[in-house]
Amino acid sequence: MSSKKKDDPPKPYARFKDRFPRIAERYEALGDAVHDHGPLNDRERALLKLAISGSAVLDSAFKTHVRKARALGIGRAEIEHVALLFLPTRGLPVMMRALQLVDDMYKEDPGPRSGGRSKT
Repeated sequence: MSSKKKDDPPKPYARFKDRFPRIAERYEALGDAVHDHGPLNDRERALLKLAISGSAVLDSAFKTHVRKARALGIGRAEIEHVALLFLPTRGLPVMMRALQLVDDMYKEDPGPRSGGRSKT
C-alpha cells in the first residue's frame, strides 16, 4: 500500500499550490463556487468528474477523482461502469486506460468491499 495519504493532493498540484498560493486559493474557491451552484449532489458530481477526466485521458485527475469517489462511497463496479461508458464515444484505448488505472488503484488500496467488484 502506498504511503501517500488519501487526502493529499497530487505532487504537481502540491508544488503549484506552494509556488502560487494566491492563484491556488482562487482556483479552489472557483471550484467550490461551481460545485455549490447547481442542483447536482456530491455523488452525481463525482461520477461526472470521473467521466470528464477519464474520457479526456487526464490520468492524474482521473486518479484523484477515483479517490474522491471512493471516499463518497462510490464502489468499484460504479467506477468501472463509468469507464465502460467511454467505449462507444471515446473508444477502446481510452476505456482500457481508465480500467487499468482503476485496477492499479485497487491493487494499491483495496479498501472496503462495498459497491461490488467486477468479474473481469
